[in-house]
Amino acid sequence: MKKQILTAIVLASTLVAGNAFAQAKEGPWMVRVRAVNLTSANTDSTPLGLSINNKTIPEVDISYFITKNVAVELILTVPQEHTLSSNGASIGTLSHLPPTLLAQYHFDVPGFKPYLGAGINYTKFSSVNLSVPGADVDRNSFGAALQVGVDIPLSGNMYLNFDLKKVYIGTDVSLNGAKLGAFKVDPVLFGMGVGWRF
Repeated sequence: MKKQILTAIVLASTLVAGNAFAQAKEGPWMVRVRAVNLTSANTDSTPLGLSINNKTIPEVDISYFITKNVAVELILTVPQEHTLSSNGASIGTLSHLPPTLLAQYHFDVPGFKPYLGAGINYTKFSSVNLSVPGADVDRNSFGAALQVGVDIPLSGNMYLNFDLKKVYIGTDVSLNGAKLGAFKVDPVLFGMGVGWRF
């Protein structure tokens, strides 16, 4: 009898410890790393026919869950260099750094965790090197960001992540100080990666 009681206590302790460990792994923080394909809308109101190249970029995001379903997410990358073209011909390069802050709602669905997000993007343009004399772009851009994604549990606290964002990024283009129009990058970003919840 004593042996049975001892066995039950050990089993109960193991279950409680295991449950506590699982809860610890499902803490309020989540970090994801993704490879993201950036496809630009290339909308240009200037007479230059401007466009930038599409590319794949690295991305890291840090999420904090305020509640079980509501989170805020900060999305980061390193400055990205693009070729700026006019009517298909390269006229130089520029770099942009686009941190994005989103509020998210995560749905309760068995087997996977879809989410929607909306927020704001700030983009800093730098290293602008254009071959057209007197041509320049505004260095700062603020715009909305929209997001849909899903986290799929793998094992432990690891998740497979798919993420789709539309980010509104644009800049005024000038020639010798006179505004020519606006160039809108407004990219669609499709990302795939992994995340860790802790």
